[in-house]
Amino acid sequence: MSVPDPAAPGLLLHLAGPLQSWGTRSHYNERDTAPHPTRSGVIGLLAACLGRKRSEPVDDLARLSLVTRSDRPGVVLRDLHTVGGGLPSKLTVTTAEGKKRPPLQSTLLTHRSYLADAAFIACLTGPQHILDACHEALLHPHWPPYLGRRSCPPEGPLLIGLWTQPLHHLVYLPLSRHPGTRPTRIAFQGDAPLNQLPAPHTAGEHNSSEAVDGTAAVSEINDDPQGRAPGGRTFRARDVYQRTLTLPNDQCAGMGTAYLNALAAYTDDVRRKGAAR
Repeated sequence: MSVPDPAAPGLLLHLAGPLQSWGTRSHYNERDTAPHPTRSGVIGLLAACLGRKRSEPVDDLARLSLVTRSDRPGVVLRDLHTVGGGLPSKLTVTTAEGKKRPPLQSTLLTHRSYLADAAFIACLTGPQHILDACHEALLHPHWPPYLGRRSCPPEGPLLIGLWTQPLHHLVYLPLSRHPGTRPTRIAFQGDAPLNQLPAPHTAGEHNSSEAVDGTAAVSEINDDPQGRAPGGRTFRARDVYQRTLTLPNDQCAGMGTAYLNALAAYTDDVRRKGAAR
């Protein structure tokens, strides 16, 4: 992905809820989650709002660039599910050979991982007409959006807005976490270099001297949608860029009503300045 233009408009989303799950290699009986929202998961959320069927392409949405901010990384919750137990043989899970399992082997165990009590801000940049369509769909979703899995609905507000200078606001929006005794170190992840992020100057900290400035990829992840194949969607690997910034303690707005009030005040200020839609 190309480096986002910091002055171009972008969508800002608040991705938070009791549970979320952003699978990267979820197959068969093990369903994992990444520690932050994935491109495939966020594009799937937009596709649901737009009313895209699973058989329809998402090539246009794949042109969007994604950067996320981890307000609260949450904790990993691993859940055990059973499938097929106590059912008549004809209703149990079909084997790879197309047969039914015998009664004593009908129950399958699956392990599914979630992020509990996590909160992220996502910034999406790209062609204006795609952002406009997604903005309208987020205001009036065709199907309910979800945080990686259908069992993970988002808490409100999901849509913060379509704003100019979105990377600036990605850094300076209120943080959904309680303040600590020292300035807060916050992780950002993206699909393009993050050296365009504005680094606030916090007393006692020097963001400009961070060992990792986000210009070099730190890993790869297989979450870039490429289209559909007979067995489902196909994905390709893409680079992961990461940067950590130290943000002032007074940016931590708490949680619940306190955070919503701080977010509303920030949003009202942006609208007064004519930078929001």
